[in-house]
Amino acid sequence: MMSGTNSVDAVKRKIRVLQQQADDAGERAELLQREVDEEKTSRGQAEAEVASLNRRIQLVEEELDRAQERLATALQKLEEAEKAADETRKLVIVEGELERTEERAELAEAKCAELEEELKNFTNNLKSLEAQAEKAETRAEFAERSVAKLEKTIDDLEDMLVSAKTENMELHSTLDQTLAELNNF
Repeated sequence: MMSGTNSVDAVKRKIRVLQQQADDAGERAELLQREVDEEKTSRGQAEAEVASLNRRIQLVEEELDRAQERLATALQKLEEAEKAADETRKLVIVEGELERTEERAELAEAKCAELEEELKNFTNNLKSLEAQAEKAETRAEFAERSVAKLEKTIDDLEDMLVSAKTENMELHSTLDQTLAELNNF
């Protein structure tokens, strides 16, 4: 009779241990599920940032195209102004138009200097836009690498979750089997 009591106590202890293991496995599965959800949220945020950076790159590229068009127009105006200045200098030979020719030459040179300043500004803006585009592309590449890393972490966590669920099911099966054996006593 004493031996039967000890064996029932041993079975009860085993059941308590198995129940604790099952509870621990369930908690671990819940924790892993929360981590998977957090990683999915992080991945979504990173993908949104990549999309935002791609939009910024597109806007910068469009601004760059417009700046290049303005630069081409400014160069054409500069060339026309230089031609006008050359023609004006030729007219200096004619004495009767000397004063007007000098005034036109001064105006053309002032316009030329103004256009050169505008050209310099366009060149600086162009360099700035190119630097911004490079920065945005670098950030986009970093964000894409981060997304890939997060996806791998999610895959790893999902594998761990599947493993924990399998272990939990095995513990429940062992517990059910032990309970069945106990009921057969």
